[in-house]
Amino acid sequence: MVFPKEEFILRRKKVLEAIEPNSVVILPGKIQTEAFVPFRQAKDFYYLCGLEVPNSFLLLDGRNKRSILYLPRREHLESSEGSTLSADDPEAVIGLTGVDDVKSSEEFLDDIPKSVGVIYMPLKPEFRIPPGPLSGWMSMTEQLMERVKGRAPEAEIRDISPILASLRLIKSDVELKVMRFAGRLSALAVTEAMKCAKPGVMEYQLAAVAEFIFRINGARGSGYPPIVASGPNIWYGHYSRNDRMLQDGDLVLMDCAPDYKGYTSDIGRMFPANGRYNQWQKELYGFVVEYHKALLRRIEPGVYAEEVLAGAAREMQKVLEKVKFSKPIYEKAAREMLTFKGHLSHSVGLSVHDPGNYWNEPLHPGLVFSVDPQMWVPEERLYIRVEDTVLVTENGVEVLTGSAPYEPDEVEKVMQEEGLLDKIGHYLHLCDS
Repeated sequence: MVFPKEEFILRRKKVLEAIEPNSVVILPGKIQTEAFVPFRQAKDFYYLCGLEVPNSFLLLDGRNKRSILYLPRREHLESSEGSTLSADDPEAVIGLTGVDDVKSSEEFLDDIPKSVGVIYMPLKPEFRIPPGPLSGWMSMTEQLMERVKGRAPEAEIRDISPILASLRLIKSDVELKVMRFAGRLSALAVTEAMKCAKPGVMEYQLAAVAEFIFRINGARGSGYPPIVASGPNIWYGHYSRNDRMLQDGDLVLMDCAPDYKGYTSDIGRMFPANGRYNQWQKELYGFVVEYHKALLRRIEPGVYAEEVLAGAAREMQKVLEKVKFSKPIYEKAAREMLTFKGHLSHSVGLSVHDPGNYWNEPLHPGLVFSVDPQMWVPEERLYIRVEDTVLVTENGVEVLTGSAPYEPDEVEKVMQEEGLLDKIGHYLHLCDS
């Protein structure tokens, strides 16, 4: 268990305070597939109880403020993967999560009250089936909704997701301890990849360097598919095939983060494959770096995201008057960049794109989000960005991924150091021997 039970008790209490007295919350965990795939719990379920047990359910009862966990019996869980918590361990489960009761998953549907007024549950399917021969199939979410309606046909069904998204937006002290480490791992992984980059290295080898850094430091691998885009691949914002060889003169975009105790981070750096930025790379990347710093200087509690963007844009307008771009299309891209609203991006937490909207109110301490200024030069299919995960503190901002260099001179200096691939070179390309 990552957090003390008091953390989960407080989270569930806040949910119960947000719903009507004559209502219940139903939250399913993820099912376990029969394939040998590492199990990852549903994020909202994990947020409220911290258990990684598949095929589980959580019921929060607004009428009596009780919480009940429904887990499979032991014989359904331990046949192939070893011991885990089950419905046969009620005292242990209560001790870890602070719930009021533990029952078998088989009892779950029977315990849904028929006379309840409102039932809150996730309404967004966990996957979508595209139009085609399978489009008539129901997702697990839709199947559960049908069962719930059959049990309590008079109840109003509402989406619990907005309530949970609002709670997940502001991180607690115990969450921040985990996220600080996840941020340091992200920065360490990208920095090590910089040291390993050179013409002839494969994109997937830099991804492997990051995976090594994550796993050797206790993460369960990557929190999302890593982006290692070189040369023409930098145009694609979420490129993840990672199967191209780095060429002399390439710019490399790397975006990766760990799955550390259920939490992740987000980072983006761009570095030259040969260790030295050429003129256009330093010109464009350097401008984005300056804008990135202008955004960071303005983040503090009490200001609106819109104010941060507007202030940074005003500052960079003055910079534009002094910069001499080598091509008119570069200056055009820089000017258009200052009008884009997505540079203060998504919330970060249990998911890299965590739910929750922080734009409609002042920034609060405990808010963690991505600062990701981006520039597009469509005429040359160039996409330039610098990304960090930041925390709004009582006094300003803390950059959780800030230990990875982004200043061009600092990046070039780091890239002269020996990297992991240099140290294990005798293991590389064994398939070619």
